[in-house]
Amino acid sequence: MTTRRDAREWALQILFEVDLNPPKDLEVVLSEFWSSRKASKKQSEFATRLVHGVVNHRDDLDVSLHTYAENWDVKRMGVVERNVMRIALFELLHCEDIPPVVTINEAVDIAKYFSTHESGRFVNGILDRVRKTLDRPSRQGKNGD
Repeated sequence: MTTRRDAREWALQILFEVDLNPPKDLEVVLSEFWSSRKASKKQSEFATRLVHGVVNHRDDLDVSLHTYAENWDVKRMGVVERNVMRIALFELLHCEDIPPVVTINEAVDIAKYFSTHESGRFVNGILDRVRKTLDRPSRQGKNGD
């Protein structure tokens, strides 16, 4: 869905900035970001949900990322790839309304768009390992979506 794709891309852009320049106040960053975008309420709410989710669970997400990205130090990953996977891990682990295959497909496409084709393969390999550990269907959300 385009609405969520745009929201995921905006969440990535915000998290990219926050990762490189940690703010004193995330709400100021979000306010400034949204003031320069034409986003629907649904888009901004979903992107903000993802940003807050990643920021609030970042330590746990990075532990999971380190676990599933065998032989890769999270800090040595590219900023795009690291944050795309943080978003996807947040969705996989905390957003049961989103089908895992949708999350992974979106993450792969976004990684390829903002980085390289090889990034898509890297992201897919790690996220697929996580998907295999989930105790829910891969192709539907919690509500059967």
